[in-house]
Amino acid sequence: MNKPNYQEARVRTKNKVNVRHYEIEESAKQVGIGKKYYLRTYGCQMNEHDSENICAMLEQMGFTETNDVKDADLVLLNTCSIRENAHNKAYGMLGRLKHMKATKKDLIVGLCGCMAQEEGVVNTILTKYKWVNFAFGTHNLDKLPEIITKAIEENKQNIDVVSEEGDVVEDIPVKRASTIKAYVNIIYGCDKFCTYCIVPYTRGKQRSRRHQDILKEVNELKDEGYQEVTLLGQNVNAYGKDLDDNYGMEDLLEDVAKTGIPRIRFVTSHPWDFTDRMIEVIAKYPNIMKSVHLPVQSGSSRILKLMGRRYTKEEYISLFDKLRKIPNMHISTDIIVGFPGETEEDFEETLALAKYCKFDNAYTFIFSEREGTPACKLPNKVPEEVKEERLQRLNAVMNQYFLESNQKLLDKEFNVLVDGKNETGKTSLSGYLENNKLINFDGPDELVGKIVKVKVTEAKTWSLNGKLV
Repeated sequence: MNKPNYQEARVRTKNKVNVRHYEIEESAKQVGIGKKYYLRTYGCQMNEHDSENICAMLEQMGFTETNDVKDADLVLLNTCSIRENAHNKAYGMLGRLKHMKATKKDLIVGLCGCMAQEEGVVNTILTKYKWVNFAFGTHNLDKLPEIITKAIEENKQNIDVVSEEGDVVEDIPVKRASTIKAYVNIIYGCDKFCTYCIVPYTRGKQRSRRHQDILKEVNELKDEGYQEVTLLGQNVNAYGKDLDDNYGMEDLLEDVAKTGIPRIRFVTSHPWDFTDRMIEVIAKYPNIMKSVHLPVQSGSSRILKLMGRRYTKEEYISLFDKLRKIPNMHISTDIIVGFPGETEEDFEETLALAKYCKFDNAYTFIFSEREGTPACKLPNKVPEEVKEERLQRLNAVMNQYFLESNQKLLDKEFNVLVDGKNETGKTSLSGYLENNKLINFDGPDELVGKIVKVKVTEAKTWSLNGKLV
């Protein structure tokens, strides 16, 4: 048994990152024959891409996918730690699975992802969820076939979660959820240790993939007809800082752009690592989408310091203003309200920043304590009712600017990558503008996967309606 340990997870050395290559034992390829798997994913794009890897490995083992959990022989939850709500959803699903397992004795249930890297979660699994068959973390995703094989053959709980700085593993198979857009990992982990964030403990230290491997993957996706790639990392702007080749995010962005793939996006950026050269490269290449997610978290420099964000409000605004100079630039952000010690004056500074920046989109949250992070020990907790009231006030301001941002697009024509059919049914197709705005419009099904010209005819707070040109 291997259990997570926060003290070990916090270690950062200058040791060179080990690059491993995925392998699967021949015997593991027989384990799932005749059996079905159900995978539930919680959390960010990194988790979604991990799930694409998980699906491919499970199918290498002979399992076939089912969308009905009741038909599954194996159920795996790929979990998120970023907020308490994600925890609650996963635990709720485990409660449902306990009832299923009572009547379906051979059902295999597993937990993986960021929650599995938490000390408290694993202790809870060991004491209250003894019927869960296995758990593994973010550092040994590539060991999934042998972990599942062991859990089935030994018929006892198998906890295999390692806390370490982490390796880079190449050649893990992938079953992509889309034939149009693809995720490409460029850097794993994070070394920022923001005081509220569990990610440096659950994902390990910053470790970049070799740019040759990334460009090879992008070129293969282009050759397969993919129209868009999203470069992924907990902090993509730190790409290359752990390598010895003097090659950073600005270099990677430029080289990916030169592949000629039609669309390039990247998430998530930390303001501290955003360079002027990155801005120049984004402005220079038309296939780098003019859309940047730039989390600010608070408009108060005092609170930013307590958060360990390493920039001031003024420094953030200076960077924001540089990005806004790029024509048609779309900027979104994250904001936390109710951080310990946040006064009304601090919150008013956040409102003032929101009114200055007039973000095109934002993800706003109430502060959620994560066990093991320094923020849990901070004094002056903000009452829940105050957090709720502040969130409502912030969202009222934000929503106003979202609508204004969309209204500026009325009667203009844009290139749209058609994702698929519109889920609402009011129009037939939906897709995204270059600036990441969602638009719905009517058109024939054969346009799915193509980039077409659409004129904006109606602007709403969260989406647009348009007409095919």
